[in-house]
Amino acid sequence: MASVSSPSSPSQAVLLLQTQLPLQTGGACLRYRRARRREPAALAPPLGLSSSSSAAAGRSLLLPLPALRAAVGKDGRAVTKEDEAASAAVEEEEVEVRREEDNKAGDDGAREAAARGSGRFSADYISLGIREPVYEVIEVRSNGRMSTKKISRRQLLKSSGLRLRDTRSVDPSLWLMNSMPSLLVREQAILVNLGSLRAIAMHERVLIFNYNSPGGKAFLDSLLPRLNPRNINGGPAMPFQLEVVEAALLSRIQRLEQRLMHIEPRVGALLEVLPNRLTADVLEQLRLSKQALVELGSRAGDLKQMLIDLLDDPHEIRRICIMGRNCTLDKLSDNMECSVPLEKQIAEEEEEEIEMLLENYLQRCESIHGQAERLLDSAREMEDSIAVNLSSRRLEVSRVELLLQVGTFCVAIGALIAGIFGMNLKSYLETNAWAFWATTGGIVVGAVAGFFIMYSYLKARKIL
Repeated sequence: MASVSSPSSPSQAVLLLQTQLPLQTGGACLRYRRARRREPAALAPPLGLSSSSSAAAGRSLLLPLPALRAAVGKDGRAVTKEDEAASAAVEEEEVEVRREEDNKAGDDGAREAAARGSGRFSADYISLGIREPVYEVIEVRSNGRMSTKKISRRQLLKSSGLRLRDTRSVDPSLWLMNSMPSLLVREQAILVNLGSLRAIAMHERVLIFNYNSPGGKAFLDSLLPRLNPRNINGGPAMPFQLEVVEAALLSRIQRLEQRLMHIEPRVGALLEVLPNRLTADVLEQLRLSKQALVELGSRAGDLKQMLIDLLDDPHEIRRICIMGRNCTLDKLSDNMECSVPLEKQIAEEEEEEIEMLLENYLQRCESIHGQAERLLDSAREMEDSIAVNLSSRRLEVSRVELLLQVGTFCVAIGALIAGIFGMNLKSYLETNAWAFWATTGGIVVGAVAGFFIMYSYLKARKIL
């Protein structure tokens, strides 16, 4: 048998342990694997040991993993609990640093992806052979300058910092899918969808789609005077995006009020005429007025719900206030944090102004909705009254028809008797002169008597 010499020093024992580490196939921790990667590729056996004896000695000196970790460190020396705690803290710091680097890289990647999104979108259009949509818009600057321009979807996304799904609410080609009013706040733009008004408000400009529509014309008539310096009267000017939002809400509310003022007198005149004058023209006017009131109430109700949702979400209001400023919102407390204290104070004041503004328009919208509902209820009550009146008239007509049917029945019995006597059979009554008058008088008296008998029966049964 080959003799095995004992290690002459603790370092040789440690080397023996390290040479036998590859024999373990599982259970090694990640920390020890990293330490093993940093060791040299192969370690020479200590002097005085053969290969077979070193293998046998290694198998005899294998230790469990906890004991191994406590015995050997990265540099081959014994590791204490203090060393393990220090190395664990260092590794945790390295992991945190890597996470922060990954997060920064992810944010940079997201920004780069947003910047390249329009380019990829255009490339997809080109690869599919689809023509990229081009919008004809009116651009209004903060100084009041207005110009008509054509802009592609790629350019729109690049200039406004929006995503493709954000433009669905203002895309004129999707007006059937996005008919509900909305006010979407994004980092660099506000998307306004109020009926026929579709616009994108940014810090220094606003793009108006369908500018020839009634909503677009009313919006321009309300916005342009606000941008005129002569109309400011020396007071502090609001931020441009707030001017756009207020002009959009004001134009929409005024259009609803004008429609209500046009419908209300017409409904009042119909309520005075009805139900005494039931003609086809009057009933058609009532139907059209009721349809207009239903549409007006629905639009006012949708706008009211949008304003309520916006007031219930102060986060969106704060996002409007910090637009164009060097401010951010805390994700946990949702408080505004600005680099300049004055900007924070101005943003807080604007937040209060926006809330008061929305409350004002909400009250006006509720007034329109309530008035439209009251007129609609009056029209429905008038319809019920007309229905009752028509039912009473139908009842009268039905009674007359029933009386005529009873009279026809009685006369038919007399005609039956006359037909019997008109047959070409000899009854020997035709030779007597009195037979004609007797038969005629009997038929008349019988018909009248039968009519009154049937009338009394129907009255007793409350059919007439």
